[in-house]
Amino acid sequence: MPLITLKTKIQAPVERCFDLSTSIDLHKKSVEHTQEEVVSGRTNGLMQLNEEVTWRAKHLGVWFVMTVRMTDYERPYYFCDEMVSGPFQSMAHQHYFEELNEGTLMIDKFRFVSPLGVLGRLANATVLKKHLTELLFTRNEAIKTFAETNRWQEVLPS
Repeated sequence: MPLITLKTKIQAPVERCFDLSTSIDLHKKSVEHTQEEVVSGRTNGLMQLNEEVTWRAKHLGVWFVMTVRMTDYERPYYFCDEMVSGPFQSMAHQHYFEELNEGTLMIDKFRFVSPLGVLGRLANATVLKKHLTELLFTRNEAIKTFAETNRWQEVLPS
């Protein structure tokens, strides 16, 4: 099972970083290049425990539909979203937030299992893990940019 771990330091309060990470509106902005859109479930605002959202997006030239559910939620320090249906055999994305003197350390742990046995493992090794790492990095940079500027007000409820 491949594991992607990213650590991002953000000069902003832990609550803001957590909320931005659960924001459907920021998610849509951060992955515009994939033409990602919500096709069912929560369409805006902040995801909450046990809520689901179904996304449609283009990755590596192929359209995918994936439904995720928020399966664990401990604001403002941890949440986990897991695939309910979609292109992976399984997928879980754990989000950790640690308070630092100068802001927040955001830690992502993204685990996935590709379908198709040996072919899936080959795809992981050659393309998929790199693509997903870049996607998560781009998303984290958006969270950082919004959190460290007044742009967070564009996507978080008042």
